[in-house]
Amino acid sequence: MDTPHLPTDAELAALARQLADALIAQRLFVSTAESCTGGWIAKTLTDLAGSSGWFDCGMVAYSYEAKQAMLGVRPQTLEREGAVSRETVIEMVSGALVNSAASVAVAVTGIAGPGGGTVDKPVGTVWIGWKRRGGYPKAEVFHFAGDREAVRRQTIAAALRGLLALTSD
Repeated sequence: MDTPHLPTDAELAALARQLADALIAQRLFVSTAESCTGGWIAKTLTDLAGSSGWFDCGMVAYSYEAKQAMLGVRPQTLEREGAVSRETVIEMVSGALVNSAASVAVAVTGIAGPGGGTVDKPVGTVWIGWKRRGGYPKAEVFHFAGDREAVRRQTIAAALRGLLALTSD
């Protein structure tokens, strides 16, 4: 098995800077809804000076109850599909827009490990959702390799790349 490329802090900061430039150019604001990354996407974005000009808010929702209360994820979705699913991440990203003044949003939910994986959803399974206000959500599943930090770093990089693609449409 190939060793995954682990994005460095500098690489994550460079992606955040590219995204910031795109958001500023289009006068857009971004919000994040994070589970497995624990606010790390929001931290990466707000590490940039001037982020208050394009970053609206970040919501960290680990429990089912928090996903329901903060992001409007339906209990039936969580019961039927589980927290790590396409349906849940779509409801999370939609809820991030409903509960913020942002124009674009990203949501992540996954199993960073070391425990918590199953045969159907092994450690490293991460769903990422992106949405632009007024548009349709996009969701993609990833199967990242490595330890907890490796899964999280790869998730952040993929989330930022997806936001970049969304802001270049």
